[in-house]
Amino acid sequence: MFASSTIDISIMSNKIEKVILFQIEQTSKASKIYSQREFDRLGVDITVEQWIILKIIDEHPEISQKELAEKSLRDPASITRTLDLLQKKGLIDRMAIPGNRRQYQLILTNAGKKLIVTYLPIVEEHRKRSTAGLSKKEINKLSELLLKMQENMR
Repeated sequence: MFASSTIDISIMSNKIEKVILFQIEQTSKASKIYSQREFDRLGVDITVEQWIILKIIDEHPEISQKELAEKSLRDPASITRTLDLLQKKGLIDRMAIPGNRRQYQLILTNAGKKLIVTYLPIVEEHRKRSTAGLSKKEINKLSELLLKMQENMR
């Protein structure tokens, strides 16, 4: 069940604020709140969740809706609602997959590509702000540790 039979008692604190998974969740929420506030301030008409979906589609051309749900760790119904909104905004298209009437390939429209290009520098600034004060070595180690934790829960 656990990767190690030895458990450090310090990670089993009774205080929720000391629990690593709670800290990760709080960090994620703070990041989304900050980013959404900045999107709203700039008049970007999408949510952080919609941005994430657009960015995944941008990085994985012709990804299927099913693959998108898996990659984003979201349920298919939630993905469908988000994609409906993004399609209404003219940011994505759904293309039929030949021989498969149940799945669609997702592609960014020109407007979707333009949105990514326009706002990626702002998102990159948000990312830099989130890691301000951390060395490159610390950032790499943090990423390594988070990926290890994710693997532990698969």
